Amino acid sequence: MQGNYLLSIDQGTTGTTVLVLDTQKSGKELVCAQATIDFEQYYPQAGWVEHNLDEIWASVQKAASRALAIARQEDPNFHPSKISAIGITNQRETLCFFDRKSGQALRKAIVWQCKRSTAICDQIKLNGQESELREKTGLLADPYFSGSKLRWVCENEPEVKNKLTSGQGVCGTIDTYLIHRLTQGESFVTEASNASRTLLYNIHRACWDQELLELFSVPSESCLAELKDSACLLGKTKGTGFLPDGIPISSALGDQQAALAGQTCFEQGEAKCTYGTGAFLLLQLGKNPIPSQNNLLTAVSWSLNGSLSYAFEGSSFIAGAAVQYLRDNLSLLERAADAEYLASDVIGAPEIYFVPALAGLGAPWWNPNARGAFFGLTRGTNKNQLVRAALEGMAFQVCDLLDSMAKDSDHALKILRVDGGASANNLLMQVQANLGNIVVERPRNLETTALGAAFFAALGVGIYSSLDELKKLRTVDSVYNPVVNSQEEQKRQEQLAGWKRAIKAVEVFASHDT
Repeated sequence: MQGNYLLSIDQGTTGTTVLVLDTQKSGKELVCAQATIDFEQYYPQAGWVEHNLDEIWASVQKAASRALAIARQEDPNFHPSKISAIGITNQRETLCFFDRKSGQALRKAIVWQCKRSTAICDQIKLNGQESELREKTGLLADPYFSGSKLRWVCENEPEVKNKLTSGQGVCGTIDTYLIHRLTQGESFVTEASNASRTLLYNIHRACWDQELLELFSVPSESCLAELKDSACLLGKTKGTGFLPDGIPISSALGDQQAALAGQTCFEQGEAKCTYGTGAFLLLQLGKNPIPSQNNLLTAVSWSLNGSLSYAFEGSSFIAGAAVQYLRDNLSLLERAADAEYLASDVIGAPEIYFVPALAGLGAPWWNPNARGAFFGLTRGTNKNQLVRAALEGMAFQVCDLLDSMAKDSDHALKILRVDGGASANNLLMQVQANLGNIVVERPRNLETTALGAAFFAALGVGIYSSLDELKKLRTVDSVYNPVVNSQEEQKRQEQLAGWKRAIKAVEVFASHDT
């Protein structure tokens, strides 16, 4: 152990954030430096989304170098040699193909939002194979997950398939790729929270499942990474150029599981929702992988000491990205931060609705063919109402997830811990509390995804000895209580009924989209 500092790498869908943390401090002071570098999104065809792995790696290098420089400026005691451990958290279902030795990309990464494998998933459903798939993985046959992307590549790109078959090429999620690059190819590993998003991992047996590998045409299990715990020695830095050699990489977590850890949702029944590109709600289940009866996923939270923990998960594919869409595509606002004041004094629902199905509908609807839509427009509708409808559309989607979780767990959630960039919007958080009839808690530090990776990295090298110690690190900044009276409840029910009609209309339209 070199010192009291941690480095957390949060590799997301649109950018990479790196944090330097001082474990001798707490609250907001825990983070002593932070830097973010964005990278380009590629759309080769309608519904297809890709990333350039070299650009992702460059974003990690630049963000880490910038964060380290800031830390040196802010803290005279800091030096990179004092970093005790590195934690990694990442966009989960995005699939990478790269050379086993050099780490060079074999093709662009296929992003979790990509819909190119929809036909493969439809065929699995038609063949009656989805029920077994769901029982083994907790997931659905949906292009969201990595396995169908891998099968698509093997069926359509023989050069990549041949390299996977020969052993020259490998594939994996972003955590695997980053650890490979950080260790100069010495570590080819992953862990349960990422592996469980591939449709290839059996969440009951904690292993790659041979029948699933056959279903998704995986050329050889050797092209898949070695499975490890979520907090353990995954490798050591080597030859990065921006970090000293020999720093332990001691945690990896998928981004939503990292946020669950960063919010210290370690007890059964505790839940968090991250409002990032999409909105992702996870409810801690503990050691029991309960199957959902309401179209949620049964996800792996993490693996510690060889033992899996589980969660219900509901995913809405578009949340904060809806505001970006209004800004970049429709020019309705100049900055995403303007959404709050523009929407604060106008009426959205039950007059105006926006269904943000810009990348299909996630849970509980699972309709990849759905498209976004505004409803209720008149000649009197103004842009501020459209912004309000977009914010409410995020909240309505989360309400659907809360409702499904209440049905699956036989009781309504009382408290929702929130994080992610869009959770800084006070109006959105109050709308969420009102529409969901739930207390919303926002922490002092919204970077809970990166914090979760750092917490587990510290756990992996023994800075913290237990999850109970991690609980003490969480601090609450704001609490949003639902407005409860008969008039507001009547309004809430009217708003929710209108939202359900809007969802039905989107699905009817999608049924004619071939």
